[in-house]
Amino acid sequence: MSPVLLLISILIPVVFGALMMLIRFKKTEPMRIYVLAVTMAAAILAWTAIVSPGDGSISLFELGEGFSFVLRFDGLGKFFAGIVATLWPMTVLYAYEYMKHDKRQNTFFAFFTMAFGATLGVTMAGNMFTMYCFYEMLTLSTVPLVMHNMDRKSVRAAKTYFAFSIGGAAFAFASMMYLINNHVIGLFAPYALKGHFDAATQIFFLMGFFGFGVKAAVFPLDAWLPKAGVAPTPVTALLHAVAVVKSGVFAIIRLTYYAFNVRTLNGSWAQTVALCFVCFTIVYGSARALKENHFKRRLAYSTVANLSYILFGVMLLTEAGLQAGLLHMAFHAEIKILAFFCAGAFIHMSGKEYVTDLNGIGKKMPVTFICFTVSAFALTGIPPFSGFVSKWNLLSAAGEAGTPMAYIGAAAVLISALLTAMYMFTVCTRAWFPGKTDNTEAIAGAKETGIRMLIPMVILAVALLVTGLFAGQIMDAIKSFTGGLTIYNAA
Repeated sequence: MSPVLLLISILIPVVFGALMMLIRFKKTEPMRIYVLAVTMAAAILAWTAIVSPGDGSISLFELGEGFSFVLRFDGLGKFFAGIVATLWPMTVLYAYEYMKHDKRQNTFFAFFTMAFGATLGVTMAGNMFTMYCFYEMLTLSTVPLVMHNMDRKSVRAAKTYFAFSIGGAAFAFASMMYLINNHVIGLFAPYALKGHFDAATQIFFLMGFFGFGVKAAVFPLDAWLPKAGVAPTPVTALLHAVAVVKSGVFAIIRLTYYAFNVRTLNGSWAQTVALCFVCFTIVYGSARALKENHFKRRLAYSTVANLSYILFGVMLLTEAGLQAGLLHMAFHAEIKILAFFCAGAFIHMSGKEYVTDLNGIGKKMPVTFICFTVSAFALTGIPPFSGFVSKWNLLSAAGEAGTPMAYIGAAAVLISALLTAMYMFTVCTRAWFPGKTDNTEAIAGAKETGIRMLIPMVILAVALLVTGLFAGQIMDAIKSFTGGLTIYNAA
């Protein structure tokens, strides 16, 4: 693999996105062609790097010992980049229809495109310092997207998101400095931190876990995520499915498996603390989703729960747990982005935002709510859809681990699955079987959305079935690089 390919795939969306602030397209169509060309070029280059053999690395500059800016594309990075490079172009197509009446499209797509580059940078970072830089760049490029509408709610949500992100960054930075001080300064590598896992090391690990856990929405650091739902739906879809929250999960995986020593972390009180918060978040997020009446906020709390599904697998610190967590990371991305696309289509076409406004909408927007029903089946974990496979693997990994916290986590997953069925199928029931509740006037103006929003939804709905049926092959791909970490059975 040519390491220059990594740099170019990041620079294209970052540079050309920034240039949009200077170009200022006067007409919409040339701007859309420009954005699509930039997005597709970056996605194609990223996929070229993904399928190329070898890791490939390039060192760009060094600010001092431990602060080298390095790009390197290993198996874990390729896995996350594949999710990003696949789902981002679909969201751009969806956004064209969703944002067509917006007066600030140029600014929106400028930051939207730069965020793509920052997310690819997180996937291609070769060490902790590089990942941290791209991680913060992602924050800076998504804050303007959250506050895009520039009303009071949007500005307040952006301030909350930024405040939580800055606090998390400070904790993550302290953890990174501890690692650098202990000579973890090279490329990401398994069990990089040597020596005894003492109390100070466990404290700094937890600082990193909760620091990056802000974007991963670990309770009580999740408050920013539901509030960010005021952003345009293309933004919330990426925030909740691909870019921000998954970057938080990805950073925790890097911290746990490629920086701190997993062999000594396993069985420590730091692992127990992390698992306690993760298990609580799983049930808490699902319970809040069931209670929430606002459509997008309901899905936001669902994201809170499902991110901790992934972290539960990760923090089991077993090969099966990590693999199950990564599988759910991929499957949740496609499930949740579809659910948000459907919710956004309803809000966009009806002007309504609440679950109680959904009665009978299935007849007016049949394709949209068939797709949402598919996402409900998948998120609940009903076979043969993809969500069933990843949840089954999480439960199997918990049984294999056999620890008290593993069993508590398995119970949390099962309780959450029941709550998921309740809060997702409530939406489906209202849409298709409104009963005697008359909602005709509330949704009188609703109709099926445009083709550019429908195409991504239909593709994703089919993908939920296909990836569920071929989940074994996806798991084999995950095993091909996690099995090579040599963490689990090392002496």
